[in-house]
Amino acid sequence: MCNWNGLTCSLDQEHAIGLNLSGSGISGSISVEFNHLSYLQTLDLSSNSLTGSIPSKLFKLQNLTTLLLYSNSLSGNIPLEIGNLKNLQVLRIGGNMLEGEIASSIVNLTKLTVLGLGYCNFNGSIPFRIGELKNLVSLDLQSNSFSGTIPEDIQGCEMLENFAASNNMLDGSIPSSIGSLKSLKILNLANNTLSGSIPKTLSHLSNLTYLNLLGNKLNGEIPSELNSLTQLQTLDLSENNLSGPIPLLNTKLQNLVSLVLSDNAFTGSIPSNFCLKDSSKLEQLFLSQNMLYGKFPLELLDCSSIQQLDLSDNSFEGELPSNLDMLQNLTDLVLNNNSFVGSLPPEIGNITRLEGLFLFGNSFTGTIPVEIGRLHRLITIYLYDNQMSGTIPRELTNCTSLREIDFFGNHFTGPIPETIGKLKDLVVLHLRQNDLSGPVPPSMGYCKSLQILALADNSLSGSIPPTFGYLSELFKITLYNNSFEGPLPRSLLALKNLKIINFSHNSFSGPIPSTLGNSLNLSRLRLAYNNLTGAIPSEFSYLTELNFLDLSFNNLTGDVSPQLSNSHKIEHMLLSNNRFTGQLPPWLAILQTLGELDLSYNNFNGRVLSELGKCSNLLKLSLHHNNLSGEIPQEIGNLTCLNVLNLQSNSLSGSIPSMIRQCSKLYELRLSENFLTGSIPEELGDLAELQVILDLSKNRFTGEIPSSLGNLMKLERLNLSFNQLQGKVPSSLGKLTSLHVVNLSSNNLEGQIPSTFSGFPRSSFLKNEGLCGPPLVPCSTSRGKMQMQLSNMQVAAIIVAIVFTSTVICLVMIYIMLRIWCNWRKVSISSSDGGTAAKCANNNNNKTGNGGYWNMHMNSSSFGLIPSPDKKNNSMATTTAAICFFDIKQEGVDNTNK
Repeated sequence: MCNWNGLTCSLDQEHAIGLNLSGSGISGSISVEFNHLSYLQTLDLSSNSLTGSIPSKLFKLQNLTTLLLYSNSLSGNIPLEIGNLKNLQVLRIGGNMLEGEIASSIVNLTKLTVLGLGYCNFNGSIPFRIGELKNLVSLDLQSNSFSGTIPEDIQGCEMLENFAASNNMLDGSIPSSIGSLKSLKILNLANNTLSGSIPKTLSHLSNLTYLNLLGNKLNGEIPSELNSLTQLQTLDLSENNLSGPIPLLNTKLQNLVSLVLSDNAFTGSIPSNFCLKDSSKLEQLFLSQNMLYGKFPLELLDCSSIQQLDLSDNSFEGELPSNLDMLQNLTDLVLNNNSFVGSLPPEIGNITRLEGLFLFGNSFTGTIPVEIGRLHRLITIYLYDNQMSGTIPRELTNCTSLREIDFFGNHFTGPIPETIGKLKDLVVLHLRQNDLSGPVPPSMGYCKSLQILALADNSLSGSIPPTFGYLSELFKITLYNNSFEGPLPRSLLALKNLKIINFSHNSFSGPIPSTLGNSLNLSRLRLAYNNLTGAIPSEFSYLTELNFLDLSFNNLTGDVSPQLSNSHKIEHMLLSNNRFTGQLPPWLAILQTLGELDLSYNNFNGRVLSELGKCSNLLKLSLHHNNLSGEIPQEIGNLTCLNVLNLQSNSLSGSIPSMIRQCSKLYELRLSENFLTGSIPEELGDLAELQVILDLSKNRFTGEIPSSLGNLMKLERLNLSFNQLQGKVPSSLGKLTSLHVVNLSSNNLEGQIPSTFSGFPRSSFLKNEGLCGPPLVPCSTSRGKMQMQLSNMQVAAIIVAIVFTSTVICLVMIYIMLRIWCNWRKVSISSSDGGTAAKCANNNNNKTGNGGYWNMHMNSSSFGLIPSPDKKNNSMATTTAAICFFDIKQEGVDNTNK
């Protein structure tokens, strides 16, 4: 059996002393029968698929010196019996699902040199007697859930060379006693919650080659004493709260290869004597996300060994030095998010090992130097968010290793280089928000590795070249806000990996190609603001992954395709401003993920579907400017997540359903320009989140304004105009301090306007005859006018009565005068003997003389008088008849006394 694979026997071949079954594909649990191998010194079951717990009988193997169980799926706790293995030197049980605290008996393993417990689920604290393991060389506790402080007793581990406790929850300060571990080479305490300052005693670790303290809460300055760590190769202090100037000098840390100080609060710039020219070993210098400032540190140009330089997210300014090409070994230059200005130096083309050029988020101007075409190893170039201009040089297409180009947000002009097709490995081409013009070169279709193409927000024109059909890896294409025209390319829309298409705001025309149904992975389709015609293709039934559909502002016709009902994942359906007809499709109710539905500005008719109440995730419902009729369904109240409800400009009737109070998250409600009737429901006052607008104008609402609207404290605009509301404006509305637009005009309101409304224009309250108070006339003046109006009415009535009475009197008088005149003409002038009556004469011969008067004897009946009975037989003598004398004054002197 001593020849069996993995088995080691004693020299006399009497006993098994070693068993190595590492990586043998073993599964199941660890057999308890191992305890019979009492002479076993080494047991290696690592890198298998063992499960279950570690059997306590295993720790009866008193001769065991090496136990390797790492990289399995063991669970449970470490048995206390582990302390029985007095001869154990190497214990590696990490990479399992073991949990609980470290058994306290582990400190009894005084011969232990390697303790590996990393990558498990252990918790609790590091045993405070850990220092009793005097022979310990390697202590690996990383990636567990250890908490508490690092015990000061760690200094007892005098032989310790590797201490790794990263990715735990250790807190407190770094014990200064660690500085007494003279043999320590690796100290990794990254990603804990250690605080305080970096102890100066770490400078005593003269053999230290690796120091990683990233991701803690350390503060204060870096001790300059750390410059004495001459063996140090890697120093990572990133993601802390360290501050002050950078005191570290590569001239002293001459073996330093990697220095990472990112994401702190360091100030100043690089020390003047940072690098020793031509003898530096520094390859990585990461200083991003600090508060460093000044011009590009020329001291770095002496660090000719640097391969990766990251100064991003600081406050560096000025121009890049023309001798930047002194960094001949540079592979990555990361200067983004600073304040660099000026043009890119042409000498950058001499850094021929450059693979990554990250200059975005600065204020670079000028053109891309043509010398950039020499960078044949260049993989990534990010120049976005600068102010660069000019054309994109065709020399850039000589960089045939390019995989990512991002020039977003500059001022590049002219065409896309015709030779762009040379970039066979190009994966990302982002040219959005520039001033590029002309057609898309057909050669772009030969960039067969292209996955993301963003050409939006330019002035590109023409049609999409048919070669785009070769872009089989393409999953995102955005061409919006250009001047593309012609039909949508059928070949492009047949690409099966497409997930995102945005061709909005162009001049594409014709129908939507049915081949679009082949893009089975399509999740976002935006074709708004074009001139598309026809119906939605039935092939849309295959777009089951569709999440966002925007076909608004086109000339699409017909019904809304029922095939869209297969898009169960759709969240945004925007079909507004088309010419769709018919009724709202009932299948909308099955779109349970629908969050935004906009069917406005179409020709839909029929009712508002009560089934929409099943779309429980709906946030925005816009059905305005259609021909919908009927009542608003009560089920609208089931849309408890609704933020925006816009039903204005339809022919809706009936009242506002009381269930709307359940739409408690509404912040915009528009129901204007309908035929809604009844009173405004008190329940609207429960919509406390209403903010943007409450618009009920141009309806037929009656009754009073509910005082509950005063609860809408966030409301900014209120429009109740053009209704038949009456009563007073509730004083509670005066509490709406967020209101900046209000319109109550054209109603039948009365009484005083709340004083807080005095700042609104008069037009907000006009055509309400009874309203008063600022900005209208004061209520006292209004009452005076009412009283004045009442007095005038009385005066008018009196005047009418007087005029009427006077008119009657005048008419009577005129009538009497006419009768007298007529009778006068008929009267006879009495003769001297009284027997003959003289006829009326119209000439002056009948005058009695100069200045004489007529004596007229008239019948009493001429005045309607009835004579007395005793006088009815008398003659019509002057003395016995009722006589009416008309004294007509004649010319001449009065002769009555003659």
